[in-house]
Amino acid sequence: MSVRVLLVDDQALVRAGFRRIIDAEPDLEVVGEAGDGLEAVHRAGRLDPDVILMDIRMRELDGLEATRRILGDGGRHAARPRIIMLTTFDLDEYIYAALRAGASGFMLKDELPEQLLDAVRIVAAGEALLAPSVTRRLIEQYARMPPPEPEPPAGLDELTPREREVLDHLVRGLSNGEIARLLVVSEGTVKTHVARLLAKLGLRDRVQAVVLAYESGLIRPGDNRPPAGGRRP
Repeated sequence: MSVRVLLVDDQALVRAGFRRIIDAEPDLEVVGEAGDGLEAVHRAGRLDPDVILMDIRMRELDGLEATRRILGDGGRHAARPRIIMLTTFDLDEYIYAALRAGASGFMLKDELPEQLLDAVRIVAAGEALLAPSVTRRLIEQYARMPPPEPEPPAGLDELTPREREVLDHLVRGLSNGEIARLLVVSEGTVKTHVARLLAKLGLRDRVQAVVLAYESGLIRPGDNRPPAGGRRP
């Protein structure tokens, strides 16, 4: 079954380029296009796509507000789609606002086509992603902000010691495979831990876990280095 994709961008040439790249893949299908945020909200409700590639700067309604409306509790969608924010502007306020709006990923438009296709597949599978350059900028942004007042998130005390350990690695940008190697367990076991800790914390995906960790003081700017054997996000 193909992953259904909705393209949202106010430039027809950009949409045409994305369509050409995506429709060439046997497991992906473009089910519709929208030229602004209002049209995106309408078509998302009618087409029920699995993934939306959403531009940020658009006429009528920008991508951030469109994302909020599509993912809001009052939405008319059979299932909430996963949204990847796309922009040519690698600006901090867009990155953070996109994550707060509920996006599952944020990528720059100058990424390679292969990276875009991988992104669609990753978020369709229930994961979340940030381009490496975006992750670095997000960390730099927090480094310039005053430290948040420590306030443990609801559900944190329900995590087992191993789930806390997995969360610590996760918010530093390690993949499931890298966490599995560090903890000497199977990747399937890590996936189970991730699913359970997200459920206990009331989070949708890994991106929300990163935001929560910084906002609640679980991780501090400059403390993002993974343990030996891991990688920087």
